[in-house]
Amino acid sequence: MHARLFAWLLLLSTLPLIGGCFLAVAGGVAAGASAAHDRRGVGTWADDKRIYLGAYDSLNKDKELALKNNVGIVVYNGTMLLVGEVRTAELKMRAERLVSGFDGTRRIVNEIEVREPEGFWSRRRDNTITAHAKTALLDLTSLPGFDPTRINITTAHRVVYLMGKVNGEEADAAVGVVRDVAGVERVVKVFEYVERGAKE
Repeated sequence: MHARLFAWLLLLSTLPLIGGCFLAVAGGVAAGASAAHDRRGVGTWADDKRIYLGAYDSLNKDKELALKNNVGIVVYNGTMLLVGEVRTAELKMRAERLVSGFDGTRRIVNEIEVREPEGFWSRRRDNTITAHAKTALLDLTSLPGFDPTRINITTAHRVVYLMGKVNGEEADAAVGVVRDVAGVERVVKVFEYVERGAKE
């Protein structure tokens, strides 16, 4: 059992490095250790995982999208974010159609760019920006009780997408910190807002 789990986690960690494939970025899905700090309920966390795996499987069955293009999926609290590159506008719409209709999906944010898929080093640069942005949030100590693990960070084409359930003050502070990370060209908020002081 442990061997199978290790193999699955290894696969998820290497998929973003493989050319012409889907980025395995499940918003909080693979990060079970942070689930205890998540503002989502356990049921919603599990639903996000189910939606992500179903969407990934659906896209993977389309060989043109899977082998010749690059699509990343992130799911957080029923919001599905699509990033990456496809070669035509029709493929962008096809990718969205393929992941639509999963029970529990509340909205789809399609940020896929129509362009030639980027190579290994460009995607690696994006992964480095994500890592630096996560580290930068750890230094955000001006907000009492702020937990950086509640913010999911995804980077594509030097654009950083922030997801999570946050209040307005947390959102503004996170954007301000991430915007200053080296290499970041733009920050996009895909947050869901909660009232300040809401029960954790």
